[in-house]
Amino acid sequence: MFHKEGHKIIAITFILIAAGIIISQFYIDIYWLKTIIQVALLLVLVLILQFFRNPTRLTEISDENIIAPVDGKVVVIEEVFEKEYFKDKRIQVSIFMSPINVHVTRYALSGKIKFSKYHPGKFLVAWHPKASEENERTTVVINNPSYGEILYRQIAGALAKRIVNYAKEGDEVIQGTDAGFIKFGSRVDLFLPLGTDIKVALNDKVKGGIDIIAK
Repeated sequence: MFHKEGHKIIAITFILIAAGIIISQFYIDIYWLKTIIQVALLLVLVLILQFFRNPTRLTEISDENIIAPVDGKVVVIEEVFEKEYFKDKRIQVSIFMSPINVHVTRYALSGKIKFSKYHPGKFLVAWHPKASEENERTTVVINNPSYGEILYRQIAGALAKRIVNYAKEGDEVIQGTDAGFIKFGSRVDLFLPLGTDIKVALNDKVKGGIDIIAK
């Protein structure tokens, strides 16, 4: 199953690669060169397909658990001052996605979208300390009646050139469902209330929609 954000790119890639294979088959007489070109084209197709894969995840919905919004590696757990929305101290948990990770963003908690804003910006590498404030990004706040408000931020990386954000202010969303997509490398930051019981450690690998980040 592939994410809808990749359907157009997959179709175009398939057509171009099919054309490339046909052309190489009929117009290149050197066997080893023709083979290398065709294998390389097929590898490109495989990479595109794996990047836009959208595996089904069965989320155990709970107002007590904050689940991972994306697949990736936990690269930051620290107390910070969140100055865009809360304007106070929060616990930041950041998950870095490599190009081989699933890049679907999922809602970490059920609730109502209180804030959703897109910010144009730079394309620093996703693990850069200033990426959270200077890169292209979206900021979304979910209010859950039992838990309160949490903020997550989709951040474009050096390769990511488009962030897709489905969250609209006023929407009621369900934990684990599709919240967006970041194309070609990225990071997601979660900002949680002080005192939150964090259930992951640095360098842990997590799966979006399944693994519990905090309680």
